[in-house]
Amino acid sequence: MSSYERLFDIPIGPQHPALKEPVLLNLKVDGEHVVDVGVDISYNHRGMEKAAEYRTYVQNLYLIERVCGICNIAHTLSFGMAIEGLHGKPAPDRAKVLRVLAEELERIQSHLLWLGVAAHEIGFDTLFMYVWLDREISLDLMEAFAGNRITSSYISIGGVKRDMTPEIASKMLKGMDKLEGRMAYYRKAISEERTVLKRTQGVGLLSAADVSSLSTVGPLARASGVAVDVRADDPYAAHELVPMKVVTGDGCDVFTRIMVRIDEVVESINAVRFCIGHLPSGPILQRLPRRVPAGDFLSRVEAPRGELAHFVRSDGRDKPYRYKIKTPTFSNIPSLAKMLKSTGRYVVNIADVPVILASIDPCFSCTARFERIG
Repeated sequence: MSSYERLFDIPIGPQHPALKEPVLLNLKVDGEHVVDVGVDISYNHRGMEKAAEYRTYVQNLYLIERVCGICNIAHTLSFGMAIEGLHGKPAPDRAKVLRVLAEELERIQSHLLWLGVAAHEIGFDTLFMYVWLDREISLDLMEAFAGNRITSSYISIGGVKRDMTPEIASKMLKGMDKLEGRMAYYRKAISEERTVLKRTQGVGLLSAADVSSLSTVGPLARASGVAVDVRADDPYAAHELVPMKVVTGDGCDVFTRIMVRIDEVVESINAVRFCIGHLPSGPILQRLPRRVPAGDFLSRVEAPRGELAHFVRSDGRDKPYRYKIKTPTFSNIPSLAKMLKSTGRYVVNIADVPVILASIDPCFSCTARFERIG
């Protein structure tokens, strides 16, 4: 009997209790070992890029931020920068710093959300509940600062909608101090917890060479020792002014991805403090014409999951002629398929699949064009 005659197909999804969004992982297993995988994420297509062509640029602000609620600042920031680029008029300096502050505050809550989900996937629900309780700090601050907890509607074309006040700045600094202490606690607790170490160390291996060949982005790439970060590689908004360390790790596994994200939260906390302490005076918004000059523009930002790109083609009307979005999950699906296959001494067990899947921080609802691998 050949080795492939012993193999069984085990489908996970597209509807499964362990999945937050519809996706089909068609595993080919030999006993408990996964030897091949097919990935199909074509179950959720919302047509938002086409819908954007029938709405004005102002109306699209509220559509674009719903591509992904957790990353709404990143999406609307990239969208706003693209429109401003077509006009040739960047946002005011104060608005740029406030945009970075909002973006980093969103990164904090997104990474804490992911850390809680990762703990849940390995069965550590106590950690899940503690982390999500601390995430409320960042959400409360976002509500006080922007007006809403999740879909903040904070970014506007030409700047931002609300200014920073001394009262909110004081609350934010106190919240950052508390979160920084919690991050130190989580880093120590996770690095010493045997259950976490057993479930994450050596699991979901992705080498630096794989990162380069598969065009991996975000914390997934940085946890494999590759320092790719749009904030440092191609600074936007006020990132050229805000000190930032690109956090990397060389473990190439799920455990390293946990540590990288925890350390990135600390970097984001420092960025928020810097923005509050170095906020320039001036307006927070400039008015731009409703009709956008004809042309093409591609804008990139570093979303919590990695590089996010928005492309706009204008024909001179008040609506985009074409609109395209490339999300981080789209870039990282090939890496997911790579990590789910046993090769040589690297063995993937069926029980490792949810942990590996969660380690890329997937968002399939905002990834509408990648259909199948394998």
